Amino acid sequence: MTQSFFEQPILNSPYEPPLRHHGLDAKGQPLNSPPVEGRRKSELISPVPSSKKQGKRAKQAELDLDLFAEEDEEGQAYTLVIINEIRSYVTSWRGLNNPADWGVTPVTQRLLQYWRHHEFESVRPFFCQVEAVETAIWLTEVAPKQKQHAHLWKHIQAANQAANPDLMRIALKLATGAGKTTVMAMLIAWQTLNAVRSPASNQFSRAFLIVAPGITIRDRLQILLPSHPDNYYAKRELVPADMLLDVAKAKIVLTNYHAFKRREVMELTKVGRAFLQGRDAPIQTTETEGAMLKRACGELLAFKNVVVINDEAHHCYRERPHGDAETPISAEDREEAKRNSEAARLWISGLEALKRKVGVRTVFDLSATPFFLRGSGYREGTLFPWTVSDFSLMDAIECGIVKLPRIPVADNSVTGEMPIYRELWEHIGKRMPKKGASKSGQLDPLAATFPAELQTALYALYSHYEKTFEVWKQAGLETPPVFIVVCNNTATSKLVYEWISGFEREDEDGEMRFRHAGHLSLFRNYDEHGNRLTRFNTLLVDSEALESGEALDATYRELMGSEIDQFKRELVDRTGDQQAGDALTDTDILREAMNTVGRKGRLGEQIRCVVSVSMLTEGWDANTVTHIMGVRAFGTQLLCEQVVGRGLRRQSYDLNKDGLFNVEYADILGIPFNFTAAPVVAPVTKPAKTTRVQALKERSALEITFPRVEGYRYDLPEERITAEFTDDSRFELNPGNVGPCVVRNEGIVGEGVELTPQVLEDKRPSELSFHLAKRLLYTRYRDPGEDPPMHLFGDLQRVVRRWINEGYLVANGVPTGAILYTELADKAAELIFMACQRANEGEKQIKAILDAYNASGSTRVVAFNTTKDVWTTAADKSHVSHVVMDSEWEAELARVVERHPRVLAYVKNQGMQFEVPYRDGAVPRRYVPDFIVRLDDGRAEPLNLIVETKGFRGQDAQLKAETMKTLWVPGVNNLGAYGRWAFTEFTDVYAIQDAFDRLVDELTIREAA
Repeated sequence: MTQSFFEQPILNSPYEPPLRHHGLDAKGQPLNSPPVEGRRKSELISPVPSSKKQGKRAKQAELDLDLFAEEDEEGQAYTLVIINEIRSYVTSWRGLNNPADWGVTPVTQRLLQYWRHHEFESVRPFFCQVEAVETAIWLTEVAPKQKQHAHLWKHIQAANQAANPDLMRIALKLATGAGKTTVMAMLIAWQTLNAVRSPASNQFSRAFLIVAPGITIRDRLQILLPSHPDNYYAKRELVPADMLLDVAKAKIVLTNYHAFKRREVMELTKVGRAFLQGRDAPIQTTETEGAMLKRACGELLAFKNVVVINDEAHHCYRERPHGDAETPISAEDREEAKRNSEAARLWISGLEALKRKVGVRTVFDLSATPFFLRGSGYREGTLFPWTVSDFSLMDAIECGIVKLPRIPVADNSVTGEMPIYRELWEHIGKRMPKKGASKSGQLDPLAATFPAELQTALYALYSHYEKTFEVWKQAGLETPPVFIVVCNNTATSKLVYEWISGFEREDEDGEMRFRHAGHLSLFRNYDEHGNRLTRFNTLLVDSEALESGEALDATYRELMGSEIDQFKRELVDRTGDQQAGDALTDTDILREAMNTVGRKGRLGEQIRCVVSVSMLTEGWDANTVTHIMGVRAFGTQLLCEQVVGRGLRRQSYDLNKDGLFNVEYADILGIPFNFTAAPVVAPVTKPAKTTRVQALKERSALEITFPRVEGYRYDLPEERITAEFTDDSRFELNPGNVGPCVVRNEGIVGEGVELTPQVLEDKRPSELSFHLAKRLLYTRYRDPGEDPPMHLFGDLQRVVRRWINEGYLVANGVPTGAILYTELADKAAELIFMACQRANEGEKQIKAILDAYNASGSTRVVAFNTTKDVWTTAADKSHVSHVVMDSEWEAELARVVERHPRVLAYVKNQGMQFEVPYRDGAVPRRYVPDFIVRLDDGRAEPLNLIVETKGFRGQDAQLKAETMKTLWVPGVNNLGAYGRWAFTEFTDVYAIQDAFDRLVDELTIREAA
């Protein structure tokens, strides 16, 4: 019995490339079949399960969709081909084992290794986030150097020449909830660090203009500023600690596109304008383009070639001249199209002005839906042809990054059409109030004209909300789930708001004559006695009004007057500052309430229901939304996805025992966008307890400092090269690292044959020693660009022959000749080189090379949050408050260390960027030791002991240990400026105490002797 899409929607880890996907039929419908191996190709699909009911209208809709696809097939199809082709190249490039083959700068190389392999303490970047940045890096640093990729840039340039002739735009498509802000931070870090550390290069910039579609997103993006206390570079560890100072050199300006509107500098009446108007030149009453740029872009005007990042970039485009691709639309939709066009024109005009003034290097467009909107002159939903990467909503669902949206696919009506609550507006639209109806004061939530279908839909969705609310309450969650209603205009939103939350009416004399508590008890803003609650459960907002930054419409201010006053009183109560409420405008108050829905300790903390005019703003990042009701028309899947996106952010990011996210749901009515039908309350995962791990000021005497080593310098020996081999010099060849060496081939008939790599079996030991010695000479004893020191070859060949003859090369089930494979020869050469360094340790031939930007590190920088179990450190033993227990080993070692009287201080190496460079064959890597323990071993200067705990000791652990013993420790000790260092390993958790005590005794006795 296979598990279908409906039973197991999440297939992949959010942190690894997708390995499986759900099969879809030709119409994008999920198949009830086992998952398909491999990653889904980029396709413009919305996998919406078809209705159980199929009427003529539903079939006509499918026909219209097919016609749409045919009309725009060529351009869309080629863009998808380009996206998939780029993805395949980036995947192959990512798989290159040796960073030296990546074709990127050293800074980019460091960042890529860090993002892919760093052990993040808080939020680890999703694979889709890293992939988006990798795509931008590959296109910028790798593709231009390779002729076979010229057609990709040709396509991107042609697309921009046709639609954005003055700009070079690259669009990165990530599903809502996939974390575009993190991608922005990574792009900024990549550009800035390269610009700062390679100032001669003109390929990068440290000046950025980030443009958002509204104030909400603009304010939320403050965390991209390196100066912000919660900036992503440090808070989310997106940049190595030693690079944070360079990231701080970025110049970043955040704005919303409305700032590009040239303001009036002289207020004139019609008469005054006529009086001052000259005969020839019209009077200039608006600011110049230069003044607008100075106000909107500030200090960026001092730079050349700024990098622009557009958030929700589908709002930014230049209309296609004479474009007439729209189908007939209603007057209301025509007004929306006009607003779209005006906003897009203002946005892109501002960027074009900046390009004329100082130059724009690249525009990175980030959006879940990088499609042209209605009014653009293009068919609505046409993909931006400069889109280069795609992580779709379906991909995000299969990786568990977002909630799984659900709406009805069947009901008990007998219309033969779609379920009524799937496209609610089709059944109630003509009976809903028109725009401006609220001015008449005739709207009555209790009137017979309030559509029954809408009331039933609200009750139905609310009933399921009650179950979810109770589950969350039982789970101990401190903020409630959120129910949102998206309406078409102010009149509808006010009517629905009052029906849900309650209302009151006054007579002509201003006396209160009627109160109604509201129909949905958990959402009421009045108690059972008709008194207004001190803390609202339901909020009414006009998203467009709040996002423009302009003053509230007078009618809307009148409608919401009592609610705004109540919010001001609550703000004063929370802050204890009377001026807090007075200093904020009405718009600020409502925006604060909306943007803090579901956030502990903020104004919108306990809001349970939000009724919105138009649709809730993009970037509204409440992760507690569980139910959505649409009370407006939804003409396209693009609009459906944008609105549904307001409820897709996950509530919990804790992995389950399988390393996947648990499924979370957003239940939806009135929006024709569906994945499952069963109204199941999703199990709630209570957030894990968070512990702050940090260096404590009162323990500063226990601070441990360490050198930040970037590499090693080897002085060539003046005399003969010798080697001291140990068990760590042993190298085993087996089918695991060589491959099967006995293969049986048979046909349908005839005699079979056994295949073996006979040619490798014929290799003589002298031939092996010759090739290994040559590899050792060229890779370990030659400086780059210099001739090899051939006088050392004889010594090296004798050392290699010893290594082979004394049994340190072991072949199990494979011929010894396999050691000549380049990858294996490099690993063998590294082990032999370590043995040579060990034999010559007393001659001080090794010195560590320190980081030129930050030569030393310290425990004082440790500060991070963790949900893992912790060991609270002793106040007289550690500068850092806790040891994070990734396993029981950490707790046992902490206990053993703290009990020993000769331990002066210790710390677990977490959050302080103590890394050791080593080589895995030809591939440079970084190793993070477990602990540093400072010991009193009887000498005037304490000993810094690096401790590694290891249960299973594979070859990688062997290379790390060899590097520590033969390179890092002697290299640092030979510098003479960073104290004395030593290294040890413990491989038996049950014997750590005896082993540690014995080691300390040996070190102390040795020094005393």
